[in-house]
Amino acid sequence: MTIIAPSILSADFSRLGEEITAAETAGADWIHVDVMDGAFVPNLTFGPPVISAVRPATKLPFDVHLMIERPELSLDAYIAAGADRITVHYEACTHLHRTIHYIKDKGLPAGVAINPATPVSVLEPMLHDVDLVLIMTVNPGFGGQSFIPYSLNKLRSLQAMLQERGLSGVHVQVDGGINGDTARQVREAGANVLVAGNAVFGEDDRQQAILSLR
Repeated sequence: MTIIAPSILSADFSRLGEEITAAETAGADWIHVDVMDGAFVPNLTFGPPVISAVRPATKLPFDVHLMIERPELSLDAYIAAGADRITVHYEACTHLHRTIHYIKDKGLPAGVAINPATPVSVLEPMLHDVDLVLIMTVNPGFGGQSFIPYSLNKLRSLQAMLQERGLSGVHVQVDGGINGDTARQVREAGANVLVAGNAVFGEDDRQQAILSLR
């Protein structure tokens, strides 16, 4: 089953709690929370206080994607704020193994993300340790970007690596430029978790938007 995780980066921040509740009502499975620090990526979004403030708006899992430098320094704050799963970037972690296992030791599923220019081969040593792999299908930092087509080859390569190792339980997530057309392509290439911002929050009929992605 395809999991749809609307990204609140594209929601109306002036009524963020209502937007999250509306996404749940429309059929979302997870709520994707894009955290950006203005250093690792060229944009600044929000941190633990905002996550904590909107946590009561839904019972859906908060899928927190940390696009920040040295994420290991603030993991406890995001867990306390209400994160249900946390994904960190390969490129931002000096000690990725330690960071992943810290998240898991706290009782949360842990994911690792890679940027478009990073090959999936770098993840080979960690595949047995992670619960999710996020293939960025745009360069992280801003919503509304166009899907990078060679991401499909990365998805196929990742799926082959997982199948060779019998790791059918690892989620394969995509984030960036996901719409009705690209959703079909990434599903066929092996993705089962689709992050979508404008394709959900930019539509009047969000229930239909989620159904079309699924």
